[in-house]
Amino acid sequence: MKIGDKVRFLSETGGGKVAGFQGKNIVLVEDADGFEIPFPINEVVVVNNEDYSTQRVVEAKDEQRQAQHRSVKGRLSDVDAKDESDDDPSDGFVAPVVERQGGNRLSVYLAFVPVDIRDMTNTRFESYLVNESNYYIHYCYMTAEGTSWTIRSVGEVEPNTKEFIEEFGREQLNDMAHTAMQLTAYKRQKPFLKKPVVDVEFRVDAVKFYKLHTFQENDFFETPALLYPVVENDKPLRPLVISAEQVKEEMFKKNDAPKATPKKAPARPMGQRLKGDKIVVDLHAHELLETTAGMSAADILDYQLDVFRRTLEQYKAKKGQKIIFIHGKGEGVLRQSIIHELNYKYKQYPYQDASFQEYGYGATQVTIR
Repeated sequence: MKIGDKVRFLSETGGGKVAGFQGKNIVLVEDADGFEIPFPINEVVVVNNEDYSTQRVVEAKDEQRQAQHRSVKGRLSDVDAKDESDDDPSDGFVAPVVERQGGNRLSVYLAFVPVDIRDMTNTRFESYLVNESNYYIHYCYMTAEGTSWTIRSVGEVEPNTKEFIEEFGREQLNDMAHTAMQLTAYKRQKPFLKKPVVDVEFRVDAVKFYKLHTFQENDFFETPALLYPVVENDKPLRPLVISAEQVKEEMFKKNDAPKATPKKAPARPMGQRLKGDKIVVDLHAHELLETTAGMSAADILDYQLDVFRRTLEQYKAKKGQKIIFIHGKGEGVLRQSIIHELNYKYKQYPYQDASFQEYGYGATQVTIR
């Protein structure tokens, strides 16, 4: 918005032409009679004609509400400014980004905030990307089921701001367990130190969303939030680094080379962990295999079922043992294959859906008999 633009009021009928600004939040609108009316800048919208009808005002309000829902929710409240330069937008001037001390190190967080912290049983949640740095951040936020990735949000976050991503319910938590974030950092209209591209993967624990103490007081929100560091003080969380030697080896390896190598876990077989008196086996491919390069979907499914069969074989003599197989929801192919095995090959073993609060929709409990 600049001087001379035609604008429309959102809270009432009418409008006019931008005559000037008062600080950052007030715009002076000159009406048809030549009077300058001070108005909050977020209560006016730029238009290409002078249609100030009630219908257009309603449409403009809807447009403004949608834009605000997608926009940056606000700058971090505790910015320690180095330069308190004048950022008055008068005369069409756009103030430069005010940088803070220590902000040239990247710190970016994925944050989850309960919509109603007083009703944790039924509340929905909002997710944000918090950029606590002097860099602009271009991000790509993804989740996966097995080896298939889905983009949840792509966008840009301004320096020292937080960006609203989405609102979701607990029924979606199982789809968000395997999360990845890719970040590119840069500055505008000034030289800057180039930062490496950030590419990290991590797991979002659905169980935490049922516990009030999971959400903590923080510097970014007025209410408690759950924060997952993506990069902190220039140090990425679990960075994905592929060396030139690894790339060369993948390019020239023989076709008959092993397609996948199980993760080393000498104390307990891959994907297994002990939780109380239950054995928990995560059948997600990324938990069982170092890489799925060269494997088809059928190859991965065969490997997962082989781990399922070997686990039952391992504990067949331990009567009463409960085993939780985490297979995810996805398209249900792995779950249906496991149910088929239990119905026809392992009829003696009763099974049921595992605890929703602990494992979401994607786990089956088998009892050894």
